[in-house]
Parts: sequence; C-alpha cells; structure tokens
Amino acid sequence: MKLAHINLVARDAEALAAFYVNVMKCELLRAPKMLSGEIVSRGNGLPNAEIYTIWLKFPELERPFLEIHEHTVTHHRDQPRVNEPGYGHLAFQMEDISDVLSKIIQAGGAQIGEVTDFGTSEKPYLIAYARDPEGNVLELEQLSTDR
Repeated sequence: MKLAHINLVARDAEALAAFYVNVMKCELLRAPKMLSGEIVSRGNGLPNAEIYTIWLKFPELERPFLEIHEHTVTHHRDQPRVNEPGYGHLAFQMEDISDVLSKIIQAGGAQIGEVTDFGTSEKPYLIAYARDPEGNVLELEQLSTDR
C-alpha cells in the first residue's frame, strides 16, 4: 500500500491552487476538470455532487500529489487549529524559511508562532508554522545544508 494523494477542500480552488503553485512551488499535474453525475455522488455520498478538481505535483515528488476540490455546495468551518484532532498540516522542506514565510504572508496567508530551531549549533533545523490563504496549516522546515 502507498499514499496516493492528499485532498484539500477549497472555497476558491483556482486561488488556492495559484498559492500552492506560486508560493510553495507545486506544479499542475493535469488540466483542471469538473466531476459530477451519479457515479461521483454514489462514491462520496453527496447527492448531486459537483466538484471542480485541480491536481498539483509537489516539488521534486511525483506521488503523492495534492488534489484541490471546490464543491458547488460547501459548509462553513472555522480555521483548523494546530492541536485539533484530525489531519494537522502539510509539511514542506525549503532552503530559506524566512523567504517562504514572507511570500506566504504576501499571498494572503499568515504565520503561526515563531521560527524555532530544533537542531544544534552545528546543524540547525528551523521549523515554522503558517496558514495558506484559506487557513490550512503548513509546517515549514529548513535543514542546514552549509555545515
């Protein structure tokens, strides 16, 4: 068995996909499409389901991929908290955590907490938490590459 994909349900799939492409460096995996009809409703248990779906490839990784869905009918939910039961966050490794945090904020996201070093003086390991523009939690990791 292997993980196939990770799904985010979006209020605005195009805008959220643009964030993951422009800021988190994902790439379009296939053309966006609309899913609907009896077979879709039978599979997800939602009557008259209509779902706009966008598939994105994570940087330097073919699978699993990120699947963003926008349903024609959605239910409001508060922003997830870091310590809330259920799926917690997507984690990305990067070379410059400060640069990516800045881009996240400029794109409508937000920083959660402080950049923290979980490593040693010889081998720093920076971690930060942030939210994408729809409030989903991201963990950012910067591994030391110069020591």
